[in-house]
Amino acid sequence: MHTLAPAVLLAAVLGNGCDRAVAPPAMDSIRARGELRVATLNLPTCYYLGAQRTEGLEFELASAYAARLGVKLNMYPLANERALQSELAAGRADIAAASLTNTAAWGHVAAPAEIYAHIPQLVVYQRNGVRPRETLQLESARLAVRADSAQERILQHLRSTVAPDLNWEQTAPSAADPVEDVDSGEAQYAIVDAREFSFARHLYPDVQVGFSLPEERPVQWMVRRDAPGLLANVNTFFRDLQSSGRLAQLLQQSSGDTRPFEYEESREFQEHVAERLPRYRAWFEKAATEWGLDWRLLAAIGYQESKWDPHAQSDDGARGVMMLTADTAQSLGLKDRSDPEQSIYAGAHYLEQVRAKIPERIPEPDRTWLTIASYNVGFGHLEDARIITQALGKDPDSWAEVRLRLPLLAQERWYTHARRGYARGWEPVQFVDRIQRFLRLLEWQPAESAQTAASAPVAPRATVPAATPPTAAPAPVPVAAPGGVAAGS
Repeated sequence: MHTLAPAVLLAAVLGNGCDRAVAPPAMDSIRARGELRVATLNLPTCYYLGAQRTEGLEFELASAYAARLGVKLNMYPLANERALQSELAAGRADIAAASLTNTAAWGHVAAPAEIYAHIPQLVVYQRNGVRPRETLQLESARLAVRADSAQERILQHLRSTVAPDLNWEQTAPSAADPVEDVDSGEAQYAIVDAREFSFARHLYPDVQVGFSLPEERPVQWMVRRDAPGLLANVNTFFRDLQSSGRLAQLLQQSSGDTRPFEYEESREFQEHVAERLPRYRAWFEKAATEWGLDWRLLAAIGYQESKWDPHAQSDDGARGVMMLTADTAQSLGLKDRSDPEQSIYAGAHYLEQVRAKIPERIPEPDRTWLTIASYNVGFGHLEDARIITQALGKDPDSWAEVRLRLPLLAQERWYTHARRGYARGWEPVQFVDRIQRFLRLLEWQPAESAQTAASAPVAPRATVPAATPPTAAPAPVPVAAPGGVAAGS
């Protein structure tokens, strides 16, 4: 029996000497390049560009995982699952993270990570239609579903087991989602992920849930097939995330249900998006660019102020799309408050003036929400609320903390100690809550985030707080002089 000499054995392993080098393990490659590459889909449930920074559950999870590895996150959206599979097969991405379910198609290019959630599958219908209550009702209905989707695979399973006459109409993966088909009347029912519907119902308020299918959809990350070490590390990450309770928290925070749903308001908003916004969008975009703002944030403020009505007028004399007072208009050189273009430009200018007063040390998105609160109640009253927040041992740079103290400015035992006195402190809280709501609705418009998500900055965001009622006021404490909190950055 012959034994290969060491040199011959080495040549055989390396492919006769010198053409190839053995690739390092994926974990070593990621750490060496200092970057985790994650491919995703541009969906509210996964990844989208918010007014302040990138958002979405998969972005939050990937950001947390990159931070755990101590590397930068490079996350980018692709068109569909096939593109994700190609990206992994080519070795350009380490992970595909897009609310995915393992199928045979993934087996050729990826190894599935452990399941981190199960998503209920909802049957939805038009508010004025017949409500479905069981699977057999779907057999004779016009049923919409994305082609080659997880929902279509669930329907295929149902047809082979309990509903042999079940049929459906496909929509292309890149087209409008099946919920829109139900809203427009093109389909009677649609099958949709519960998480996806938590966003879609704000866009299509006439669509309601009939019932949940018996089968929930498991979701997981897909890892390159040649990276067993990475797969094991990802699985450990998700186990730790689940045991700490952080996974459940992220699942809730990253859904579309973090704020109360108001049917009539959402329906009216969608009507105005279709009928009014196109008249003014170019001016919102141009003014926002000039003053370094997000146009959707500016448009959300305009909607809250006037519902994009240039003839709107309040009891205190504010007028126009941005509802500016005569004094504010004069200070900005605005001659005609009823002219929508002038009003939008002046409103953007004024918002930037307010923002300039907020200390630059305050991180986003807190600085933006404090700016909008100041836009509503006035900078002085906001400062009083921040001083009270600091005096109570809380963070005056946190909107979540300041929003709880603003209503105290309407209570005598607090405003008598405040430098600027009484204020209707609950109003800026409601104002910001509604701006956040309208901003999210604008961000979730079909294809809106897809136009800008590719250029999104890849950085973790601070969580925007959900609306919560103010707590009962604690015992009054001496209010500090207004120097340390907001005297500057």
